[in-house]
Amino acid sequence: MSNPAAGGSDPSAASLPIGGITSFSTVDWPGRLVAVCFLAGCPWRCRYCQNSMLWDVSSATSTYQDLLDLMETRRGLLDGIVFSGGEPLAQRGLASAMRDMRDMGFEVGLHTGGALPDRLRDVLPLVSWVGYDVKAPWDAYPRITGVDGSGDRAREGLEAVLASGVDMEARTTWHPDLLSPDDLVSIARTLARMGVRSWAVQAFREQGTDGSLPPARVYPGDVPAEARDAMAHYEFR
Repeated sequence: MSNPAAGGSDPSAASLPIGGITSFSTVDWPGRLVAVCFLAGCPWRCRYCQNSMLWDVSSATSTYQDLLDLMETRRGLLDGIVFSGGEPLAQRGLASAMRDMRDMGFEVGLHTGGALPDRLRDVLPLVSWVGYDVKAPWDAYPRITGVDGSGDRAREGLEAVLASGVDMEARTTWHPDLLSPDDLVSIARTLARMGVRSWAVQAFREQGTDGSLPPARVYPGDVPAEARDAMAHYEFR
């Protein structure tokens, strides 16, 4: 491949709808210093999503060349880059962008909800870490995503990640109107049976959402002990 910073990357990557770029993050990939590229477009409509402004591809504000220019200045300073969203797998140019980043010397991380398991399988060989959004017990997914059958796709995607051996963390965002404490126990036990070892419960935060959920506060002690204890590594954020 020609030098990506000179614009020689695959044209499919050049068309990525980028809704924002964070030049430095210590929280989007635990243990790594990374940039984050937020891709616009998502097939699901989760009401707790803090990036609801990125649901539509029309929200793109940056170009792929902007990303290449930034990453060129970060060689030797960052460990890697995380592709987030929206749902980054919704964009067919994602694999080409990942290859570009690897060619520049960066590790690649991915935030996904698993909406497109076939595309997830395609990119897993390019990925060093996955932050996997587990939204609910599989049969309850439509109450979160608004899409029938979404739980089956999410389960299939998680199975693919686990089969690949790629390092991963499962995350569940908790709003009490959407998930009960019993739901959290069900999620934790299911993940443990599947072989997930790291799970984080993330407290709902209203900023960036579409405003359709009422304000709510949840605390670490609200998570049932049965859920916390099911995982080898558990965090509340």
